[in-house]
Amino acid sequence: MKLVVVSAGLSVPSSTRLLADRLAAATAGRAPVEVQVVELRDLAVEIAHTFTNGFPGRNLAAAFDAVAAADGLIAVTPVFSASYSGLFKSFFDALSVTDENALAGKPVLIGATGGTARHSLVLDHALRPLFAYLKAVVVPTGVYAASEDWGAEGLDGRIERAAAELATLTGGLSAAPEPAGKPADDAFEVVPFEERLAALRPTG
Repeated sequence: MKLVVVSAGLSVPSSTRLLADRLAAATAGRAPVEVQVVELRDLAVEIAHTFTNGFPGRNLAAAFDAVAAADGLIAVTPVFSASYSGLFKSFFDALSVTDENALAGKPVLIGATGGTARHSLVLDHALRPLFAYLKAVVVPTGVYAASEDWGAEGLDGRIERAAAELATLTGGLSAAPEPAGKPADDAFEVVPFEERLAALRPTG
């Protein structure tokens, strides 16, 4: 299986790239995958030219082909003005212009980095709607890493959970069904509503 990692980090070294690499490593640890990294920083000029020339340059076209051919995608952006970066959005805008179905049905793990935990909702308010519009299948767990998350408890667990979800979707796997008549260990007991109402009635 082929996994493509899109990183929109701008600095070197980049916390965005670090998060992308950790997500990729966690996924590769659960499924045999070939990982290819697309650094948007290196494609910034070609991305800009795409909107003026109407067609992608050679390197950008190769990145588009890699994303379209991937079995799964990891997309990570730094947060700017409480949303994804302009470079990140421009890449996927240009991709959709070139091939509007490039991400249709493709499993995508979303991630973001920022200076404060206050921006963590960017995953659900910006990234998830973007990829839903592009017809991708976004894994339930997104991973946001604020400055204080590095080395702290919780980040590793979120990375592993998200990677497991992506590996499952990429491999077309599903949880084994429980035998008939045997509920899962953590299943809730379902009590009919009428029975609950009856328990509230005063007894005379």
